[in-house]
Amino acid sequence: MVRCHLARLMGEHKMKIVDVARETGLNRNTITLLYKETAQRIDLDALDKLCNLFKCEVGDLLEYQEERTKNEND
Repeated sequence: MVRCHLARLMGEHKMKIVDVARETGLNRNTITLLYKETAQRIDLDALDKLCNLFKCEVGDLLEYQEERTKNEND
């Protein structure tokens, strides 16, 4: 599964969704979906704008984590 660390980055920079929308020009709904980690896809332009805003790499914003199987949870 891919985890999005937008909420953490926003917290570190003391920014709200409306602040990110204003600074990047991205739709508030796009930011909200990433913030809540419910987005199904992300546009490369959106990634570029977010990385530029937070002065970070894509790997700081998105992280791949292997999904655990039922047997691993036991």
